[in-house]
Amino acid sequence: MFLSGHKEAANLGIFVKDKSFYKQAVAIAVPISLQSMITIGVNLMDNIMVGSLGEIVLSGTSLANQFIGIYHICCMGIGMGASVLTARFWGMEDLEALKKTVTLMLRFCIGLAVLFMVPSVFLPAWLMRIYTPDDAVIAQGVLYYRWIWPCFILQGMSLTCTIVLRSVGQVRLPLYSSIGAFFVNIFCNYVFIFGKLGAPKMEIQGAALGTLIARAFEFAVICGYFFLKDEKIGYRIQNLWMRCRELTGEYIRVGVPVFVSDALLAFGSSAVAMIMGRIGREFVSANSITFVTQQLSTVMIQGVCQAGCIVTGHTLGRGDQKKAQEQAWTFLALGVCIGALASGIILLISETVIGCYNITEQTQEIARQLMRAISIIVVFQATNSIMMKGVLRGGGDTRFLMVADILFLWLVSVPLGALAGLVWHLSAFWIYFFLKIDQVIKAFWCVSRLRSGKWMKGISGSAAGRAGRMGAGT
Repeated sequence: MFLSGHKEAANLGIFVKDKSFYKQAVAIAVPISLQSMITIGVNLMDNIMVGSLGEIVLSGTSLANQFIGIYHICCMGIGMGASVLTARFWGMEDLEALKKTVTLMLRFCIGLAVLFMVPSVFLPAWLMRIYTPDDAVIAQGVLYYRWIWPCFILQGMSLTCTIVLRSVGQVRLPLYSSIGAFFVNIFCNYVFIFGKLGAPKMEIQGAALGTLIARAFEFAVICGYFFLKDEKIGYRIQNLWMRCRELTGEYIRVGVPVFVSDALLAFGSSAVAMIMGRIGREFVSANSITFVTQQLSTVMIQGVCQAGCIVTGHTLGRGDQKKAQEQAWTFLALGVCIGALASGIILLISETVIGCYNITEQTQEIARQLMRAISIIVVFQATNSIMMKGVLRGGGDTRFLMVADILFLWLVSVPLGALAGLVWHLSAFWIYFFLKIDQVIKAFWCVSRLRSGKWMKGISGSAAGRAGRMGAGT
């Protein structure tokens, strides 16, 4: 579909024959995929436990988490923007500048956490009404926010500190804390949702409490180590008050573009959720089931994305553009293969997954239609993700990627999805297809960009500095 008809791809035989290429890609992709699997496992268990309480509760949790998801993506932008500077200062052995960067990052993060906490505490019903007019679903979301609001500061601090630790080579502790949080979350959800071991039966509030306890555990491990134990950076709580004026301009130039780009994508995804919420609670519940199933079937995509970015960057750094182009076609082929495999998995397990939920027959039928739609979309999604977040980003083509991400979501998917669901009243299959049609368009656009060769930017000394700044904006 994406690979046929191009003589260069045919001449290359599609797949690179160098075994070291595959060893390097696997060594990067597997650990990242394992960590993604842990996160997806938490979401899956949450969904199944909450879903057993009925579709109103499931819809309430799903829509309440849309607002929390925006915050999560924004924190990723804050952390990734700061990591560009912390990694550089670590290489320069300039710990003073590194600490000042962390201070600016944490101040930004705390301010953002307060900004999100205030409406979740004082205006939870208003937040829910953004996504749905269903009073029963809104009431469940309000109950969820009653317990979940402290997670903004806990999650933001632990996530940004995790990214900083990784930027200086400390990757084991975040993985171990994620594993621990996984088991804490499952245990606490079981106890508080269903009222086990003498605890009260709290249902949706129990799900929120379980998540809160897991976030507190993660915060204690990550931030406790970062502020009290770590000697590599040596950052301590009193450093939050250090003067950072001379670094503020550089931090804004590097970090804010990442934040803005990620925030726009987050709000775009939230707009899709708003459309779903107005179609009806059955669609929201079905989408929640479909989303977790899709994540589970595509767990390798994130790992291969990162591998594509790193391998491409290393190859271009050595000045071997021909080899980078060969590897790019291989990653493209891997994307199609992974997407096809994910499609088959979704179709294979869809009925089993749907059967795990306590939902109506109407919701089950919607979920089946969404499963069929995503089994098509996922082939394109895997391909464009590995290209855009991996190979093309590794080539430094970040401005193109930012435009593609935002342009097709806001100008195509959101308006077409709204028309399909709220005006044309099409079937669930076509509503979902139009809501995700940007994935299809981006896949073909990526192939066109790959064929042009324009995605490979020059790697001279000054260009490397510019590429680093551009990479911060993705």
